[in-house]
Amino acid sequence: MTTTSTKHDVFQAIADPTRRELLNLLAENEMPVTVISSYFPMSRTAVSKHLRILSEAGLVTEQKVGRETRYKLQPEGLKELKHWLAYYEQFWDKKLLALKSFVESDNNLKGDI
Repeated sequence: MTTTSTKHDVFQAIADPTRRELLNLLAENEMPVTVISSYFPMSRTAVSKHLRILSEAGLVTEQKVGRETRYKLQPEGLKELKHWLAYYEQFWDKKLLALKSFVESDNNLKGDI
């Protein structure tokens, strides 16, 4: 038996600028889709589709409260991104150390003149 539900990966989910804005917005507060959609120049249906992708990627949760659905950021879903970026931080660290070494050696040369 096949399943029709698709799980989006975190990288696909944050690839879209609107979804990144949604995450920033939801980092502040839990909000219903009606309030969230007022921040964007698109239909509520379009915002709901973006929220569904974020939900399928584990970046937001949704909860029915009365007749409205509220969305909340799930920061645990960002751990995969954090781990991936941490690997590449070593390259920045090496570049910064090389720059520091260069600047300090340049200062030593000027001091000798």
